[in-house]
Amino acid sequence: MNLLRTLFAASAMVLLTAAAIADDHDDSNNRNARNASYVVTVTNASGTTFTPLLVVAHQPSIQLFEVGAAPSEPLAEIAESGSTAGFEALLATIPDLVGDVETTEGLLAPGASVQIELEASRRVNHLSLAAMLLPTNDSFVGLQSVALPRLRGTVRSYHALGYDAGSETNDELCANIPGPQCMGAGPSPDDTGEGYVRVSPGIAGTADLSSSDYDWRNPVAIVTVERVR
Repeated sequence: MNLLRTLFAASAMVLLTAAAIADDHDDSNNRNARNASYVVTVTNASGTTFTPLLVVAHQPSIQLFEVGAAPSEPLAEIAESGSTAGFEALLATIPDLVGDVETTEGLLAPGASVQIELEASRRVNHLSLAAMLLPTNDSFVGLQSVALPRLRGTVRSYHALGYDAGSETNDELCANIPGPQCMGAGPSPDDTGEGYVRVSPGIAGTADLSSSDYDWRNPVAIVTVERVR
């Protein structure tokens, strides 16, 4: 089930339970005192640059993307322009399923690392992240619904792959690629691309981009997650 289907299914539940949640404020505060805290470290293992990361703690029913399925508008937005605004707006509508949503600041260069702090209740026990890969038309680094550590002091490590959102043709023309390498345009609303999410083929070097400078092999990122509380 992808994120959009989950949103539609969750909307009725949210409406039915809104009053109960309001009346249960004190109990909610008690649960917050028992929240778990995590430190997520993302290391760029590729020759590309990452746009600011979207990092989400959520229940396992949530998926930011689905390989083989059509990309959602928020996924196309992050893959073509690096903007996390669409996903942030969607995730804010389902607080019962999402524990924490964080974004990083600035670009993450090859070989660099960034740390993100997350806090979530015990039932919010999965992690996803996404960011655009620069310079590409619509490729992104993605980690999909992996388990958060259950015990305090434990660490889990994951490999994040490079995916193609399938929302824009991979013409590798700088005019259609944002970021410091190309300085081109971001979203291409008139270009529907391949139409489905897949593992990214990388940089072919057929136009303005050099494969020797920017191509990669998976994984594109190493993600470690430590439960600190």
